Amino acid sequence: MAPWGPGGIRTGLRRVLYWVPVLFITLIVAWSYYAYVIQLCVESIENLGEKVVCLLTYHVILVMFAWAYWSTIFTSPMTPLKEVTENRAPSVMPGSLGPSFSKPNSINFIYNLYLMYARRSVTHRNPAHLLNLPRLCPNTPQPPRRCPTNLGSCVLLALQFHLSHADRELLEREDRGLSMQELLRRIAKDLPICTRTPSGAIRYCDRCQLVKPDRCHHCSVCDKCVLKMDHHCPWVNNCVGFSNYKFFLLFLAYSLLYCVFITATDMQYFIKFWTNSLPESQAKFHIMFLFFTAAMFSVSLSSLLGYHCWLVCRNRSTLEAFRPPVFQHGPNKNGFSLGVRKNICQVFGDERRYWPLPIFSSLGDGCSFPTCLVTQDPELSSSPAAPHQPSMRPGRTRPLPAKPLRESQAWLLGGESAWEAGEGQRGSRERGEANLPTVVTEDEA
Repeated sequence: MAPWGPGGIRTGLRRVLYWVPVLFITLIVAWSYYAYVIQLCVESIENLGEKVVCLLTYHVILVMFAWAYWSTIFTSPMTPLKEVTENRAPSVMPGSLGPSFSKPNSINFIYNLYLMYARRSVTHRNPAHLLNLPRLCPNTPQPPRRCPTNLGSCVLLALQFHLSHADRELLEREDRGLSMQELLRRIAKDLPICTRTPSGAIRYCDRCQLVKPDRCHHCSVCDKCVLKMDHHCPWVNNCVGFSNYKFFLLFLAYSLLYCVFITATDMQYFIKFWTNSLPESQAKFHIMFLFFTAAMFSVSLSSLLGYHCWLVCRNRSTLEAFRPPVFQHGPNKNGFSLGVRKNICQVFGDERRYWPLPIFSSLGDGCSFPTCLVTQDPELSSSPAAPHQPSMRPGRTRPLPAKPLRESQAWLLGGESAWEAGEGQRGSRERGEANLPTVVTEDEA
C-alpha cells in the first residue's frame, strides 16, 4: 500500500501517538526544572549555601536521569539478525564464516553492527571472534578493541536463528503438525536453546521466520522479536530487553532519586506556604504543586523499581514472572537463576564502577543464557521417548552447550561449568554423573 494511503496514514498516526507518553514525561520534567530552579531555589531560598548545594545536587541528578532516559529510549532492542542470513552458510560458527561471507555487503554489515555496539561498551577485552573478520576479508578495517567480550559471538550466533531461504520454502510446504515440528527440530538441533512452548514444541516466530532464542519474544508493537524481552514500555516508546534493560533500571533509579530529592528539599517551603508563614507570591502554586507531584511519583516509582530489583535478583523478566519458561522437564520459574550476586552481574556486568552509568556492560550475548539445569549429551537424548525427568541439583549449575558464551558463562558459573576440552573429557564427566537427573534438548528423531 502507498505510504499516503489509508494504511500509511493510520501507521503514521500510531507512531505519533506512541510518542505522547514520552512528550508528557518531558513536559513534566521541564516544568519541574522551572519550578525547582527558578521558583524555589532562586526566588524562595534565601540562604546562599543552601541554594548552591540544592542547585548543584539537583543538576547532577537531572543529568544522570536524562542520560538514562535517553539511553532507554534510543537504544534499539536487540534482535536476531536478518540482513546477513540471506547469504549465510547452513551452519555458521565463530571463526568460520564460510564462503558466503566473502561478499563485502555481509562483512560490512557485521562490521557496522560491531561498531554500533562497541561504542556502547565499557569492557576492555579483545573480541576473539570478530578479530577474525579482517583475515577472512582483507578489505575490512581492523575492529577497535573497545567492545564487549562476546560481541563477535553474539553477531555470529544470531545468524543461526533465522531460517535460510531454502528452509523457509520447505517449512511453508509442510503442514502445521508433526512434520513441521520435525523440520524445526532438524533446523534447531545445533542451536543453543533449551526452552520450549507449553506443549513442548520448538519456539518459532511466523512473522520473523526464525527459531526463537531462549527468552526471546515477539513484540506486537515493534513488530519484531526482541532478545531477552522484558516488556514494551509506553513511557519510553521502546521495548525493554537485553540491550537496554540496565538503562531502564537506571532510569527508574534516577527518576526515584530525582523525585525524592525534590520532595525532601521542597517540604519545608511547602509547609511554610501551607501554614501561610510566607507571604503570598507566584512561587506558592509551583512549590506546593511540585511537592504533591514529586511525592506522588516517588510512591509509584519506588514500587516499580522494587519489583524490577526483585526480578533482577531472581534473573527473571516481567514476561517470565507471569509465564515461567518451559524447559524439557516442564515450567521452571527459577531455571535461569544463578544466585543473587551472579544474577545482578549478568545485568550490570562484572565491573562495578560502571554500574551507575547508562553504558552497556551486561554479560552474555542475548541469544543463550546459562541455566541452573544439568545437561546431558544430545546424542543420548535424541529419542522422542526419552524420559522427561526433573533436572535440578542443589548447589550445581551448568549452562546448555552454547559455546559463543564461553567467556561470560565461565565467569558467571565458576569452574564447575567450564567447557570440556574434548570428547574424551566430556565422556568421562558424563559417566561420573550418570546417576544425576538430567534435562535434555529436543533433537532430530
